[in-house]
Amino acid sequence: MTPKVEGQTTSMSAPVAAAYSYCEAVTGQQARNFAYGIRLLPSEKRQAMSALYAFSRRVDDIGDGELDPGTKKTRLESTRELLGRVREGKVEEDDTDPVAVALADAARRFPLPLGGLDELIDGVLMDVRGATYETWDDLRTYCRCVAGAIGRLSLGVFGTEPGAPGADRAAEYADTLGLALQLTNILRDVREDAGNGRTYLPADDLAKFGCSEGFRRATAPAGSDFAGLIHFEVRRARALFAEGYRLLPMLDRRSGACVAAMAGIYRRLLDRIERDPGAVLRGRVSLPGHEKAYVAVRGLSGLDARHVSRLTRTGRP
Repeated sequence: MTPKVEGQTTSMSAPVAAAYSYCEAVTGQQARNFAYGIRLLPSEKRQAMSALYAFSRRVDDIGDGELDPGTKKTRLESTRELLGRVREGKVEEDDTDPVAVALADAARRFPLPLGGLDELIDGVLMDVRGATYETWDDLRTYCRCVAGAIGRLSLGVFGTEPGAPGADRAAEYADTLGLALQLTNILRDVREDAGNGRTYLPADDLAKFGCSEGFRRATAPAGSDFAGLIHFEVRRARALFAEGYRLLPMLDRRSGACVAAMAGIYRRLLDRIERDPGAVLRGRVSLPGHEKAYVAVRGLSGLDARHVSRLTRTGRP
């Protein structure tokens, strides 16, 4: 077997190029924050990240769709079987599924831990079964499936710089950064999720702040300390970001810029949510384009990576 060299340049057939184009179109249409970040990557890494996103989006769409739970489970297991074909190298370039073609090519070019996509399917199955979470430890397990695993898969595309101090913990930091992003998503989407019959925040936390009745209205539950709940969860997310950001100095400049851009956008969402907790009940909190551009420039400049390096050297969190 020819050894795999991360990000190696190889010729690309027309069917594979078309498959990647399809995945990039899906990414651009469905995940603006994600697409904004991966624009900073060289083409091969950007294509691989688009393939990962397109497959992940397919899994998420099954879980979020209108099908009955039994049909969802069947389709998710069919998707797992497709992943097995990718893992075994059984997807040909002329396969009719462009996502499978692109993902199979990405897996040949990069050392992707494809088991992470199995974890994603497991996490979406938790949604289909209507899982709820009593404690943060319970929710963390779910977040690791649906987001931490994607962080580790992304690291397979990014790679680490040769000789980077602490690189043996890179996968751990990528996983933690995924948790930070997912918790931010949960806070942003608390009203939308409630409308879909889902509650992700831990029941222990909801009870502590008088919010156990849920968030189906544009106002906080009567007598609750909703702002206290949001501020509590924001602090938890910030701690996860602080730990996950230790990954940045281990990446090459453009990969670090990509991660800094995506994470920076979500950290700014946290800032907005913290300033106005009730906003998440009134609609979706988002960032204007000029703020995203600022975050991208900051990432490309290496400011975030240098800042983390300084904090690590001085022993500060």
